[in-house]
Amino acid sequence: MSDATAMWPALPLAAWQDTRDTLHLWTQIVGKVRLALEPWMNHSWHTTLYVNARGLTTSLMPAGGRGLEIQFDFCRHLLELRTTDGGERHVRLEPRSVADFYAETMARLTELDVVVNILARPVEIPDVIPFAQDETHASYDPEYAHRFWQSLVQVHRVLADFRSRFQGKASPVHFFWGGFDLAVTRFSGRDAPLHPGGIPNCADWVMQEAYSQEVSSCGFWPAGTGEGLFYSYAYAEPAGFRDWPVEPKGASYDEGLGEFVLPYELVRTAEDPDATLLSFLQTTYEAAAELAKWDRGHLERVNEVADRGPARRPYHVRP
Repeated sequence: MSDATAMWPALPLAAWQDTRDTLHLWTQIVGKVRLALEPWMNHSWHTTLYVNARGLTTSLMPAGGRGLEIQFDFCRHLLELRTTDGGERHVRLEPRSVADFYAETMARLTELDVVVNILARPVEIPDVIPFAQDETHASYDPEYAHRFWQSLVQVHRVLADFRSRFQGKASPVHFFWGGFDLAVTRFSGRDAPLHPGGIPNCADWVMQEAYSQEVSSCGFWPAGTGEGLFYSYAYAEPAGFRDWPVEPKGASYDEGLGEFVLPYELVRTAEDPDATLLSFLQTTYEAAAELAKWDRGHLERVNEVADRGPARRPYHVRP
């Protein structure tokens, strides 16, 4: 196994599905705290979590006259809550129900004098149980939680490289706790037709604002079958998009999902995982940009794309 391949951990769904489902709901609880505390930002960017050197973080949030950060530490297996006046509490990440995790997390916030009210039930999944009543989801395997975070570290690195090649409007590389996926989105600069909505337990207006502008979006979703999927889609999808030839071998258009997909396992076992994933991100973006006639010359860093590969050079910009 090459050094590059060894960095990408195996994530067989059968081994950690119960942990994944529980962790998804825990991230929704923490994400909803951020949603409640942050001012609104376009496309719901104020709600997301971020990959960091320990796991997933809210980053700094306003909490009255202070700041608050909440972090999933997948090394020490703690949920850490810290305020800018020195306050600190934690919640253990261990096998425990969603109801128990929710109750302790809210109690620790109260101890830190953080007043926050959230909609205490899941979103974007079809069958929901209020957090305070969910005794069904109660699994936590620390090894696979750590593996999941390590996979996000690798994906974040490649998505950040891909994002750097675009000078138009683009999202951060961020983790959406509703769908439980790490994503980055590029924008054409044009308005999009009204999104139809229809996402389970999510108000239509949320999706309509999120997709109010034409996008090409990609990311990693640790769900489905096998070890999860990389995905790429366009909204609005241009004619011919699903028939566009994309790379690498093994990538395909999923009619049910309405997006191109590439198995995570194919990437992590490739001789050069970074190049394999970048080829998927680039060719599926080109499908959207070419067919929808994006102004690529204006939006892309054309001169850099050709000579940047896995061995990347520093890039400095003066204001």
